[in-house]
Amino acid sequence: MWKDLPIPFYLSIHFFEVVNPTEVVDGAKPVVVERGPYVYREHRFKTNITFHDNDTVSFLEYRRFHFQPDMSNGKEEDHIVVPNILMLGGAVMMENLPSFLKMLISSALSGLKQGPFMNRTVGEILWGYDDPLLTILNTFVPGLLPFKGKFGLFSDFNNSNSGLFTVYTGVKDIHKVHMVDTWNGMRETKYWRSEQCNMINGTSGEMWPPFMTPSTSLEFYSPDACRSMMLVYEQPGEFKGIPTFRYVAPKTLFANGTDYPPNEGFCPCRESGIQNVSSCRLNAPVFISHPHFYNADPVLVEAVDGLHPTKEEHGLFLDIHPMTGIPMNCSIKLQMNLFMKRISGITQTGRIKPVILPIIWFGESGSIEGSVLKDFYTNLVLIPSILEYVQYISIGLGTALMIAAILLVISQREARKRSPKDQGLPNGSPQYSETSPLLQDTNTRNQTEAAKA
Repeated sequence: MWKDLPIPFYLSIHFFEVVNPTEVVDGAKPVVVERGPYVYREHRFKTNITFHDNDTVSFLEYRRFHFQPDMSNGKEEDHIVVPNILMLGGAVMMENLPSFLKMLISSALSGLKQGPFMNRTVGEILWGYDDPLLTILNTFVPGLLPFKGKFGLFSDFNNSNSGLFTVYTGVKDIHKVHMVDTWNGMRETKYWRSEQCNMINGTSGEMWPPFMTPSTSLEFYSPDACRSMMLVYEQPGEFKGIPTFRYVAPKTLFANGTDYPPNEGFCPCRESGIQNVSSCRLNAPVFISHPHFYNADPVLVEAVDGLHPTKEEHGLFLDIHPMTGIPMNCSIKLQMNLFMKRISGITQTGRIKPVILPIIWFGESGSIEGSVLKDFYTNLVLIPSILEYVQYISIGLGTALMIAAILLVISQREARKRSPKDQGLPNGSPQYSETSPLLQDTNTRNQTEAAKA
């Protein structure tokens, strides 16, 4: 199960289509409409599994995605209007370049008919499309982008691994099982500005050490977010008859350094509720958050029309079986946002006002089901419950036997005390024996009469 997870995982992707792109370029507030979900079955499998002498095992985990038309609200061929990420993101990245260079780039963009928004298919936006803009940017600003050819939001995800994880097996200490020792040979990253924010904590995000309590926090390292995350206990629950603990994201997860000082290392920061990941995303002005800016500063929601954050739809959670540390049901949700604004010298940016614009939000979900769920329930719920009842029955029978034995002993003692009655003597008659006072008086009289004779 650990090597090839039998649990079906699904990636559900929701797009924010911009319905007023022309007005946005002229300085209007963006208006978005959510499209989707577009659902993909996610297959995970581990390779390069190597066990080490220090109670650890290293592996590469690969992911493959397959579109599920029957579960989706739309097709991969659907066209959607979204920001031209390369152009608008590149414009912000080039803001401090010399003016003449920005004018040359702007002229080249005009020749390629590149605008601030694009109308492309779902498949192109996600998995890649040929864009001559990549050639232009790499020509004028070498090293700005480390890739050539196709560009897509998830082009690096499909048929790729999430880095070399080395985790503890728990053979010597069960409380360390699944805990990360290193990722790509490192115990901390170099993306952030503080040692605490760079630390690689927790597990790889699939399983956790057993014997959890409500005071146990849930930590894991996410290569996609370039950081460790910690979830907190919310409440007990049940998943198809199996007891669980529900863990959720605290409001401080994406808080800025002002509202939550330990997050200062993730800055430069903007409003609370979004995290700047430009330092691990090629310096592109990309931010992550909860979907629809849930748990974020209301200013972010008010800057874009069409957002409606709710806990039920946009809050992430994990339901964990506390005895084993295995997730029964989970839904991890994140949103990708682009910071865009007018850049002097690049005419394509028009009069765009500074805004954090949502592009997509996605959720990775999975739950144990089928024969795996049945085996889990039988071995970890049903049998322990039966054994618990057998334990109580055994205690009851043992107690009853002890009481019966005590009563039997008491009965035997009482029987010995009542033995004259049992021999047919009158009630209250003394029992004749060598030590009986009555028998001793009779013997004395007999001896006296014999002496007189």
